[in-house]
This record gives sequence, C-alpha cells and structure tokens, in this order.
Amino acid sequence: MTTSLVGASVPRTDGEAKVTGRAVYGVDYSEVGMLHARLLRSSVAAGRIAKLDTTHAIGMPGVHGVFTSADAPTCRAGWVIKEQHLFAHDVLRYEGEPIAGVVADTREQATAACAALEIEIEPIAPVADITSALDEGARLVHPEWEAYEPAGPADHPRRDNIACEVISDPDPDALLQAFAEAHTVVEDTYVAPRQYQAYLEPKSAVASFREGRYTVHTAHQFPFNVRDRVAQCLDVRPSSVRVLGHHIGGGFGGKLDTALEPYAALFAKLTGRPVKLVNDREEDILTCPSRENAIVRIRTALAQDGTVLARELECLMDHGAYSGEMPWLASVPMHVLGQVYRTGAARVTTTLVYTNTAPTGAFRGVGGTYLYFALEQHMDSCARALEMDRRAFRLHNLIAGGDQSLTGQTLDDAGLLREAFERMEEAAPWAEGPAESETNGALRGRGIAALTWMTNPMPGSATLKLNEDGTLGLITAATDNGTGAVTMGITQIAADALGLQPDDVVLLMPDTDAAGYDAGSQGSRTTHIVGRATATAANEVRDKVLELAARLLEADIADLELTEGHVVVTGASDRRIPLAQVAATATFSSGPIIGSGSYATQAPSFNPGCATGLLFPVFPTPTYHVHLAEVEVDPVTGRVTVTRYVVVQEVGRAINPAGVRGQIQGGVAQGLGYALYESLESDDGRYRERTLETYRLPLACDIPEVEIVLMEHPDAEGPHGAKGVAEPPIIPVAAAVATAVADAIGRPITRLPIRPDDVLAALAE
Repeated sequence: MTTSLVGASVPRTDGEAKVTGRAVYGVDYSEVGMLHARLLRSSVAAGRIAKLDTTHAIGMPGVHGVFTSADAPTCRAGWVIKEQHLFAHDVLRYEGEPIAGVVADTREQATAACAALEIEIEPIAPVADITSALDEGARLVHPEWEAYEPAGPADHPRRDNIACEVISDPDPDALLQAFAEAHTVVEDTYVAPRQYQAYLEPKSAVASFREGRYTVHTAHQFPFNVRDRVAQCLDVRPSSVRVLGHHIGGGFGGKLDTALEPYAALFAKLTGRPVKLVNDREEDILTCPSRENAIVRIRTALAQDGTVLARELECLMDHGAYSGEMPWLASVPMHVLGQVYRTGAARVTTTLVYTNTAPTGAFRGVGGTYLYFALEQHMDSCARALEMDRRAFRLHNLIAGGDQSLTGQTLDDAGLLREAFERMEEAAPWAEGPAESETNGALRGRGIAALTWMTNPMPGSATLKLNEDGTLGLITAATDNGTGAVTMGITQIAADALGLQPDDVVLLMPDTDAAGYDAGSQGSRTTHIVGRATATAANEVRDKVLELAARLLEADIADLELTEGHVVVTGASDRRIPLAQVAATATFSSGPIIGSGSYATQAPSFNPGCATGLLFPVFPTPTYHVHLAEVEVDPVTGRVTVTRYVVVQEVGRAINPAGVRGQIQGGVAQGLGYALYESLESDDGRYRERTLETYRLPLACDIPEVEIVLMEHPDAEGPHGAKGVAEPPIIPVAAAVATAVADAIGRPITRLPIRPDDVLAALAE
C-alpha cells in the first residue's frame, strides 16, 4: 500500500548541497572575463551635486569605465510610481543613493577608483522624519511629484510629502455619536522602529549583454520582478531581459524589488563584458528597503459591558525617499483593524510620508508587526480602563464566522479564531498565570495576542516533465527563500502524485525564459499557489502515464496505482512496469510526457467604496492564530527575558510538519528581535547602525523553546488543503511580548523595541 508523502516530515532536497557548501549562491556566481563594479553613493541624506569629476578615476589601473547619469536612460522607473532615475544627477534624496559607477578588472581596483572620484556636495537640511515632513511649509522631498506617472493603470491619492493616503470614514455621524455616548473612551499612541532584514548573503548581481539581450544572474525572491524592473530602468521590453536565479542566502522581503541588477546590466552593455556587483554590509544596511518606522494612534469608544462601540486608527508610515511597493502596504491598516476584533463604527486614515531616508519596503509580515503591537496593547489598555480581564475582553469583542472586515470582505471561517483561543487555553490556561520565577525579585507577566493574516494570491505556475530515466523534472520560477517551500512542499506534492521520492524530483533554478510567470517568494504564497499549480501539472502527467501504462499492462486504468517509481496493477504486485519504461515508450512513440499548471487565487468580493486610495483591498485565504508569551523583568537592570512562548497556528494542511514548525520557530525568533533588540535609528536621516555588530540581533540564548499547536482545517483551493504558513508567525510576537511586559511592570508599553532603559523609565513612573 502506498504511503503518502503529504504530511510527512521528509528532508529538504537542497539540504545536502547547502550544508556541504556545494550550493551556488548569488555571491558565488562568476563568469569568464567578468569585470567588477562599485557604486559611488551619497554621503548625505539631502543635498545637491555641485561637482563630479571622473577624470582621475578613469585613468586608474584596471578601470574600464566610470558611468554617471549621463550614461543611463533618462526614463524614471518604479514598482508603483515612476519616480526614480538610476543615478542622481542633481538632487540627492537619501544617504546611499547611487551617483556613479566604476567598472574595473578587480573589485579592489573598482573600490580604489570609486574613492578617487572627485565630488562636491552642497548639503541641504534633510526632511528627516515623519512629523517634520508633515509640518506646514515643510520642504518637499519631491517638488516635481505631480509629474510622476503610475507604473500601472491606476493612480492613488498623493500630495506634497504624502506618497499615498488611504482614508475610510463611511459613517462619520455614527462615529461621533458612539464617542459621545460611550461609557469610556481610551486613546493611545504607539511608536515602532525600522527593522533590517539582516539576511546573511548581501545583495549581488552578475549581468551580461549579448545579441541585444540582457542576462542577469541574481539571488532574488522575485525573478520576474527583476526582469520587469530592469527592463523599465533600461527602457527596453521585458522580453529583452532574462533572469536566472540562484540559491538565496535569506531575503525576508528585502529582495523583492530590484537593487543592483539594473546597474550590472547597464555596465555590461557599456563595457561589452559580464559585470559583477556586490554590496558590502554597510551598503546593504544603508540602502536596504527596511521595515518602515511608524506612528499609530488608536481611539476607542467603549460600552460599560466592554463592547467596542467605535474605533479610530491613524497610521503614519515612513516611506523613505522613493516608493518601491510601499503604496500597496498603506492598505494594511484597513485589514488589521477589523479582522480580529469588532470595531463598531470605524474610521481609518493611513498616511505614507516621503522623508530623506533610505526607501522602506517589505519585511516578513509587512506592517502587521507594529499594527498588531499597537492593537493588542490598546486592547489591554481598554480592558484596564474597564477593569475587565484581558482575555475575556478580547473574547467579548472577537469576530465570528460570517463577519465582514472593514473592506467588506466576508470572513466565513473567522470562527477559527475562537477555536485558536480554546486550543491556547488547553496549552496554557489563562487563570494559572505565568510560571513561578526562578529569579529572585523578578517581575512576571503574561500576554496574549491574536492574528488574522492572508495568503498572498498572486499567480504562479509549474511544468513537470517525466524524464526517460523515471525521474521528474520540475520547472518553475518560484524561489526557495530558505523556507523549503519548493524543496520540501512543492517537491513532496509532485513526488506524491507520481509515486516517487522527493530526491527523484529534479529542480530547475528559476529562469524567466523557461518558466511561466511567478510572483515570487512573498506572503506565504509559494506552497499554496505554486503547490496548486504543481498538483494540476502532476495530475496531467499522471493521467498520461496511466493511459499508456494501461495499454502496456493490458489493464484497466481504474486498477492502476503509482508507487515506488512503478505503475502497478492493484492486487497483483507482480504486474508492474517502471515509470522509466513508460516515459521512454511515450517519448519515442507519442512524444514526451509533460504536464503544466497555473493558479491565482480568485479575489473575494469586497466593498469598493469602503475607502479611498485602497490599492490592496482584500486578504485572500485568511489564516487565524493566537500567541502567548510569558516574561520575567529584572527590576534592577530592566532586562526582559522571555521564559515561555506558545503558538497556535492554523495552517490548512501541513504538507511537511517539520518545515512548518521550522518556519514558526524562525518567525518567532525574528519577532523577538523586533520586540526586544532590533532597530535602525537615524540622526538627521543617517543610520547609526552600519554593521551587524552594532545592529543587535537576537542570539540563540535569547530564544526560548517555542511550543507549537497546529490547527489543520484544509482549504478547498489549496493543494491537499494547504494555506500560507511562513509569514504569520513573526507578526503577533511583539504584541504578545509587549502585553506580557506591561503586565509584569504594571505600566503600558508604547514603543518598540522594549529596551532595558525604557523598562526602567516606566518603572520609575
């Protein structure tokens, strides 16, 4: 009897190559005759280029070219708004902005020539933070903003230093009335920092230009986005660019948009040689599209029994100097506010603000990390004001199946939230409180946080070909961003359908010329979307195999099964034929056996009039979660230690339980870094942290054992019922930890990260 691979914790197929060092990452790739490039970047947050003299640098040993804005296309580019040139040619808008590029025989020669460029910059007082950018009369980061064209068919509200504005205020009278009649009104303000993705492999690219086409090698989460953005930057058709992927040394959202790829491609064309460009760590930190810093204000009207009558949320998000994907992310507050707790009448305003800082962008969990931190801290604040139990207050206002979000999306299975609370109660009964402290004098606290999150719906595809030796070739542009989504989940789905082992599936690295479109490793979409496409392709291959095998075995198709690399007649194990024989017979008779599949989640219905500026109106294939944290706080030093952490996560179906648990553990670790340690701070727009030594990441000793409870409720559209897994675990961590710390010290936590000096200051109050 065949044993299904689905639900089994089988090893990932790239594991051996990675641990032995055989895996070729982007920074490892090289070509014969390759040159090396470095970029001259702005040393100021805001300024004007008064002089740029390349004469000396051009004559230095090994130098093949020095290139500036005069050598690049004049078009503007951008993922959502076309606002950025490849090189600054006059105005400088953030520290790290590229001004020129040097190409030489070696990286050392390119670095020396880059340092020899003579440049004079007239500094300008930077618009360094959100509040100053919104001040009346503030200098505009982009005085010409009205001339910027949207990259797609739709535009969105923007003005002055506001890059995007989302406003939802469907019933102002009801809101006013609710606040006027409320028993209690609670208002809080929360502040969250930037967070660096801190992947181990810095960004890199190798490009060549031959026969009128660009070929780009890169370790990237979204190869098709690289193709499209390089084409946009160089003003050519997307089909003139080919992108080949490599193993990725981490990304976490920081490698979704282009970085070095357009420069390497331009330099390759201008020099006629392949060109490699690699960031050093300081460059990577200075220019990373970090998680944005934000200010969140929440005001709630409460009835005496604890019912939320109305809620207002204002979110100010730091956009940095250029857009990337941030205008889409400005929609996230609309989803967070109404997808866990009922709001009553609601008003939401999100303002995305230009500043003279590095552009911000996607980081695992996008804005959900600080929005849920603010929401859950505010829920505790409301419970304290009403003298209610914090968990009971949440359950009293919890949404239920069939409720609608603020965008009008019906959440049919939202009742899973209550189940998640119940499963958490089984694992960590709320009335018991935190475990007794082993540290004399430590303050103990417990916090709880809930989450509804989406599975990214964007399209994906896969092609399977049964090789003549009985193995299975898998062609997809989906990337494995370290999660194992491709090398575990998708590989298992394909192998399981055809009675093979995962090692029998041969993966092709992403190639935009060979594979169908894929929207990249983001938003927990790969297993759900590409797994569904792979299952479709596998079923096509399976049908073709069974049809031919039935003739070869002189048996009915209904009596055949695929197992251990063979087609076997059920109940007659001696009547079997190897898949290799079926494949070879097909190849030299009717043709090779190939199957393909594509999938994109159909968007749920929503209310298009719910808000203005809403670019991301729905949260498809939602999943539901509850986290609980227990902490000890040293009242002398202010140090916070997380002593227990429990996750209840709804996954649809765990294709590979070990992989799922690994993602949850990793997400919690990143979330603890955000909650307690990590922050990109700036002075006048310039980052203080410029190395991994000064950017405090959590260590193994900082992470408790993560207790995991999986809830499986298969999704009808997902492969074997799978939903998104990898992104949600990071999101409620700061919320759970902050509520636990506030419980321990008896004071609210309003700022991240929660550092010892902040704890001591709160205790001193």
